[in-house]
Amino acid sequence: MATIKNKVLIVDDEPQIRKLLRVTLEASSYKVEESTSGNEAIRLTASLKPDIVVLDLGLPDIDGTEVIKKIREWSQVPILVLSVRSQDDDIVIALDNGADDYVVKPFSVDVLLARLRAVLRKSVREEAGASELSNGNLRMDLLRHEVRQNGEVLQLSPKEYELLRYFMTHKGRMLTHKQILKEVWGPAHADDTQYLRVYIGQLRQKIEPDPANSVYIINEPGIGYRMEEHKEAAEAA
Repeated sequence: MATIKNKVLIVDDEPQIRKLLRVTLEASSYKVEESTSGNEAIRLTASLKPDIVVLDLGLPDIDGTEVIKKIREWSQVPILVLSVRSQDDDIVIALDNGADDYVVKPFSVDVLLARLRAVLRKSVREEAGASELSNGNLRMDLLRHEVRQNGEVLQLSPKEYELLRYFMTHKGRMLTHKQILKEVWGPAHADDTQYLRVYIGQLRQKIEPDPANSVYIINEPGIGYRMEEHKEAAEAA
C-alpha cells in the first residue's frame, strides 16, 4: 500500500495497441493513462506529470516528432517512442528532437519493458544524481517510490510524494509558490496558492515532528517555501 506506482502516459490512436500496453504495463505494476492524439498528449503531460511517455509517431492531429519538440520546450519527462517507422532517418529525427529511446512495432513485450525500466533508471540518476534522496532522518527511494522517516515507511499520496521529492531535490533553496505549483501540478495551476497551502499542511502533518513548528518545510512569507537542510541522524552508539 505504501508503494507508489510509476505513471506511464500511452499516446497511440490504435485501440488494440493501447489495450495491449495497458494490460502489459498494469501487470508490471505501472499506473497507466491514455491519450489518442498529439495535442491531448501535450496537455496531459503538463497536467498528469507522468514518469514516462510512450509515444506513437503517427497520430491523427500532429506528428509525434512535433509532440516531442513541444514537450521538450518545458519538460524533461522521459519519452520512449513506439512506432512502425523503422527507417534510420525517422529514429534519428525522434532522438535528436529529445526522445530518450525508440522501439519499432511490432515489438517484443519483454524488450519494451526492459527499455522502459532502463529509461526510468536513467531519468532518476539524472534528476537526483542517485537513486535515493535524504535530509536528516527522511529518506526517499526514487526507484521504489518509497519514503521512510526514522526507518518507518510514510503513507504519502502520489501528489504528496511529488511535492516532497521536489523539495528534497531542491533542499536549501527558496522556491516561489509559482515555481512549486508549475513543477508539481503543471502550468495551468501556477496561481493556485491556496491549493498549495493545503498540500503543504498535509505533508507537514506526515513529516514534521511538530507540524505547528516546522523544521523541514519553512515558510518564506509572501514568496514561497524552503526545505531546511538537516544533517543525517547520528548513528546509535
